[in-house]
Amino acid sequence: MKKLIPLLITLIVGIGIGWLVSGFGGSNGGHDHSKMASAEKAEIWTCSMHPAVKQPGPGKCPICAMDLIPLSKMGANAGARTVSLSENARKIARISTTEVVRKRPQVTVQLFGSLEHDQTRMKTLPARFPGRIERLFVDYDGARVQKGDHLAEIYSPDLLSAQSELLTAVKFGNTDGIEAARDKLELWGFSKARIQEIEQSKKTSDQLEIRSPISGVVTQKNVNEGDYVKTGDSMFSVADLTELWAVFHAYESDLPWLRFGQMATFTTEAMGEREFSGRISFIAPEVDPKTRTAEIRINLKNPNGILKPGMFIRGEVKAEVIGDGKVIDPAFAGKWISPMHPEIVKDEPGKCDICGMALVKAEDLGYAIAGAGDQDDPIVIPASAVLYTGKRSVVYVELPDQKTPHYRGRDVLIGPRAGDNYIILAGLNEGERVVTNGAFKLDSALQIQSDISMMNPADDPGLLFEKWNLPEIKPSANELFSSYLSIQKALVKSDLGAAKKAAGEFENRLKNLPTKENADWATLHAALSKSVTDANQTDSLEKFRAAFAPLTKNVGELVRRFEIKAYVMHCPMAFNNTGGTWLQQDAELVNPYFGDAMLYCGDVLEKLNIPETPDKKPEHKH
Repeated sequence: MKKLIPLLITLIVGIGIGWLVSGFGGSNGGHDHSKMASAEKAEIWTCSMHPAVKQPGPGKCPICAMDLIPLSKMGANAGARTVSLSENARKIARISTTEVVRKRPQVTVQLFGSLEHDQTRMKTLPARFPGRIERLFVDYDGARVQKGDHLAEIYSPDLLSAQSELLTAVKFGNTDGIEAARDKLELWGFSKARIQEIEQSKKTSDQLEIRSPISGVVTQKNVNEGDYVKTGDSMFSVADLTELWAVFHAYESDLPWLRFGQMATFTTEAMGEREFSGRISFIAPEVDPKTRTAEIRINLKNPNGILKPGMFIRGEVKAEVIGDGKVIDPAFAGKWISPMHPEIVKDEPGKCDICGMALVKAEDLGYAIAGAGDQDDPIVIPASAVLYTGKRSVVYVELPDQKTPHYRGRDVLIGPRAGDNYIILAGLNEGERVVTNGAFKLDSALQIQSDISMMNPADDPGLLFEKWNLPEIKPSANELFSSYLSIQKALVKSDLGAAKKAAGEFENRLKNLPTKENADWATLHAALSKSVTDANQTDSLEKFRAAFAPLTKNVGELVRRFEIKAYVMHCPMAFNNTGGTWLQQDAELVNPYFGDAMLYCGDVLEKLNIPETPDKKPEHKH
């Protein structure tokens, strides 16, 4: 108490002096002060960084100690899902934006794996008859052998009887018997020269040398001297190491950028920075459920034997991508490729020089055709602009022509991630500006205000495609969708003529529609026109089906914008297992990408503008 008494006295004196100064100040000063106090009471002050802070007068933010500013300068009532900031608040929050552009993203896929034997260059030597290993010439794993080198010597009484059959047939001139005995000995491993020698010398032997069918390395020696073997027992395995497999494991997020025939480079620990290269010859059709990776294989020449199976390798594949996920590779422009051997590339159709299979067009393997225009390039934004909730993706768009910065949240449909960018499938237009730094701060402000935000979605999930109030266009939109359904049904029947006729009807209806009512409608109109024209210019059913996919994407936006009832169907096996989507008016799925080949392949992906009906509870009979 003795220590507190001096402090209390000092406080009381200070308050008294302040009251005196305020009481004896000039009349003008007192009048101005009361005006300021009245104005401050009429204004609510808040923090530009913490909008939840609201005070009746100026001061410091209790959270970050920043100076409070009038709420009016924060842009109150800027609109639903919209945040307005003063220039000073924008700088403090470090908000930065980037223009939405169309471009071909460059993707570099990092891969890890190991070198393995080429399974097509491995031979197993089985015992073709029962016997005993009399002698081993190769008695350890890893021994190098040349084609024709002896590996072991086997003894068998059956050898004598088989040779005796041949000599008996020769003695009596039994032509059929001679041919049968020769075939039997050849199957057992006798060379034609050895058989001819037996016929001329009339001498038989109960031992036979086992020789290597290829040059390579003995990877497995399964017998020892003195072992008895039965017919079919594996004695040796030999591998040709002049060609190897580089086997990588690609994450599923990288699979959209990988194509059969792409060039890949890799390095090994043993060779330092020395690069090796090869073309992708195999992409596994399934993802391993445990590792979430798919096997990628490269066929690799190894003439000097410097690369060894089991070596750890780091690989890299570079891809340039356009719309619809197609990869551009100038080396394959207008080319035909072997579906089994990507090193076989020709200018014209034909057959593979190695396996004899028919060559296929590069476009059929997911490559873009040469000369793709800018409109085929995807809309791309930096990955930092996207706030991803697990179910929804949100970006903040800077509103144009505003006195103070205004930012509005918008749901978007993202495609695969391409390096530091996301491909945007829907929700953004070229030329808009999105927030790339500070988006989370803007979203936090809306969360605090209980507005629509990343974690507080709207009741209507249709924010991705804002509904268009264009009554003069909507009836025609329904007619366009009807023409689209006619195209889909024609493809189900694999009828190219009917599909083109329906596409022509779609095109004619589209030409008669005005485009000045709405800028976004004009953009969609142009996209619809291009996609249906591209489909109509195809000359085969396969090409038309490929063009049907981008048409579906644009018709899908039409359906959402004008609230047309439709089912979204998806087949994961379409387009070499990359998947294909289409629209139907009823729930009974029929596949336009395969027709009768796989008529019912697919699932209902989404219901558009179709109310969910509650499941009926089962009736209990008493």
